[in-house]
Amino acid sequence: MPNELGVSPVIPFIDFAQDFSRHIVIDREPDQYLGHPTTVLLEDGLSMWIVYPKGHGKGSIVLKKSEDGGRTWSKRQPVPESWASSQEVPTIYRIVDDFGRKRLFVFSGLYPIRSASSEDDGLTWSELKPIGDFGGIVAMSDIMRLKDQSYMALFHDDGRFLKNSMIKSEQFVVYAVYSYDGGLTWGQPKEVVRDDVAHLCEPCILRSSDGNQLCIILRENSRKYNSMVVFSDDEGKSWTKPRELPDVLTGDRHQALFLNDGRILISFRDMASNSPTWGDWVGWLGTYDDLVCGHVGQFKLRFMKNNKGSDCAYPALELLSDQTIFTATYGHWKLNEQPYISGLHFTVDEVDYYTNEKGF
Repeated sequence: MPNELGVSPVIPFIDFAQDFSRHIVIDREPDQYLGHPTTVLLEDGLSMWIVYPKGHGKGSIVLKKSEDGGRTWSKRQPVPESWASSQEVPTIYRIVDDFGRKRLFVFSGLYPIRSASSEDDGLTWSELKPIGDFGGIVAMSDIMRLKDQSYMALFHDDGRFLKNSMIKSEQFVVYAVYSYDGGLTWGQPKEVVRDDVAHLCEPCILRSSDGNQLCIILRENSRKYNSMVVFSDDEGKSWTKPRELPDVLTGDRHQALFLNDGRILISFRDMASNSPTWGDWVGWLGTYDDLVCGHVGQFKLRFMKNNKGSDCAYPALELLSDQTIFTATYGHWKLNEQPYISGLHFTVDEVDYYTNEKGF
């Protein structure tokens, strides 16, 4: 079971950082920065792919596969030549067209945003090609299928890459692009979220339990405010004004996962200024209503302790067929070493049992 390092003033704190038996090394290379991974889980609930750059936020895209839910990983797989030219963090998604045809897509940002696709569940891939005459940062940070079966993909920009002006503005803007053919083509960017004072970026999107509302959780990059949230009741046509989330959800590059009991697990980099786990890879467990009402939720978790500032945790998050949770990210897991990619497994029952056992 995880070790107890302490309890939050408001919710139980569960720490996996010292439970080294859970930690899996996915990729590690001496003197090489490895970071910013994204995973995609295939329909068997066990097979998954992971992509990440060789470098800090940019560099040749690395592709690896697991066939056992992330417990073991293949060697680095052959990739198209253009993948070496990736300028930013790669992301990977499953997208299904109106005819039920399934493809995998890898996206790479800055200008222009490019994508590569696979028709055979990741065994072979196309070259990276522009999806339009526009660019952006952390593309695509998240993707949501809408009720009309189109896809909405989200990214942000600070003025430099949207039209390749290289002129940085004072504010971040979150944009959406839409695909009506299963990710093969994308329309022009539409502004989704902007704030006059907060710097909002790295959107994470999820749908409410009843299916009728969309929610976007946002990193706040000026570090003057908590992370923020917006909601839409019309499938993303309009959004509420951004409002701050509790400290316990303040961080970067949130990734959200609905569990079978209806609760939500969110994995992210802890950036709350008063947090004892600032700069570490952490998680939050709560309900959708907690997000709507601004409640603190049920549990805070630490997955691994980062040993260099806040340089960690662009996390990947998957629910396996046996309801085990697999999460992975990068970080400075060893002192005076370059960051590398690690993962771990746990179940929500373990969290509940441990908490009840301790009498929280």
